Amino acid sequence: MKKHLNLAAQKNPAAGKSFIHGLPFLALAFVVAALLAGCATPSAQLPDVSTTALTNSEAMTLSEGDVLRISFPGSPTLNTSQPIRRDGKISMPLVGEVDAAGLTPVSLEKKLVDLYAPQLVTKEVTVEVVSSSFPVYVSGMVLRPGKILSDHPLTVLEAIMEAGGFDYSRANLKGVTVIRREGNNMQHYVVNLKSVLAGQANEPFYMKPGDIIFVPERFNIF
Repeated sequence: MKKHLNLAAQKNPAAGKSFIHGLPFLALAFVVAALLAGCATPSAQLPDVSTTALTNSEAMTLSEGDVLRISFPGSPTLNTSQPIRRDGKISMPLVGEVDAAGLTPVSLEKKLVDLYAPQLVTKEVTVEVVSSSFPVYVSGMVLRPGKILSDHPLTVLEAIMEAGGFDYSRANLKGVTVIRREGNNMQHYVVNLKSVLAGQANEPFYMKPGDIIFVPERFNIF
């Protein structure tokens, strides 16, 4: 190849020089095209939500059973700790009942600032979740299907372990489905736990209150 380029340069030096100078640009264009082609390659599998780290990026939603520490930096006499009752409310001094379930801590802080505005020296309230207990339901090919309660962040795999673990003779680990209510809709997320158990790098999929985990049966061909 070098020999061919040298001969071309001798016959037409300008053409050879132009060709040689163009090589880096051609190489760069080839690399960029290859990268774009790789990025555009669609996955043949269903979306694996464990790679999206949904519950890591989303703000925590308060729910029944959460115990909150509520602090008023400018008015410490109002500081209190309150559990969220089954009706979703907390009982606050001076203002009475306040809806808390379904809000994020930041949203509840803003709500309390508005409610306590006449009593506050500084318009600041902090809400901290001291402990949280929420239900998750596990069904399908597990050893102890049913309702479990957790007072700490829980991944889909940990929830299944709380339900006794997989029935490995029948469970389809690739097709574990999390059913989650989002607004008025029920969403279904497929989580490939076989890859997680194999040690492959997957972001954990965290549970939300009321999630239903379904472990399907593996299809066997006899």
